Amino acid sequence: MGGAGLSPRPLSQKPLYKETHMSDTAVKIDAKLVKELREKSGAPMGDCLKALQEAKGDMEEAFVVLRKRGMASAAKKSSRTTNEGAVGTYIHAGGKIGVLLELNCESDFVARTTDFQELLRDIAMHIAAVDPRYVRKEDVTAADLEREKDVYRAQAAATGKPANIIEKMLEGKLSKFYEEVCLLEQPFIKEQTQTIAQIIATKVAKLGENISVRRFARFKVGDPNWTVAQTAQTSSDEAA
Repeated sequence: MGGAGLSPRPLSQKPLYKETHMSDTAVKIDAKLVKELREKSGAPMGDCLKALQEAKGDMEEAFVVLRKRGMASAAKKSSRTTNEGAVGTYIHAGGKIGVLLELNCESDFVARTTDFQELLRDIAMHIAAVDPRYVRKEDVTAADLEREKDVYRAQAAATGKPANIIEKMLEGKLSKFYEEVCLLEQPFIKEQTQTIAQIIATKVAKLGENISVRRFARFKVGDPNWTVAQTAQTSSDEAA
């Protein structure tokens, strides 16, 4: 009799409470995963934890998240002047191949860090192994670029395909050409899923300073040819 006048509690209230509770709770990530991602990416522990939470514990997806953030961070810092840095060397194959590399950053403090020095050595080692001809796409000489375009146009024209298809083929060929001859476009020899530009971007995000390759030279015993490449200076560089 006393309970007849009570209104039943709406059934929707209980699941609504649970849904809100779950959405406010951060995804729990094992500390071992954070450490593993830290070692793989070089990113700060806090960033690794956030990336793993965003990726719901998926290591590969979290790595992609960090790479995207690193590139975004590097893009924001790319206009900063880099007049500090270090010159590093790498000698390979029993002294038969040698590389001299200048890598720049914004402060002498960052230039002396282990992360910066490791990056310097890794890039020098990559140059010794892969032998790029230029630092960036923008550094390719007009003569070299036109020569490659002429060759690719002739090859494409021989297929008899329409002009619009030939232009698309030309774009693909040029992209491959840049990857073969430009340091920043090349897959890093120790981690083929990342380009040299991307591993630099990761260090930029971690160290908080712009980092750039200024120039390099590669020599091989007995080879009459050698590579000397330098980033073309911008007006801001010259002013500095």
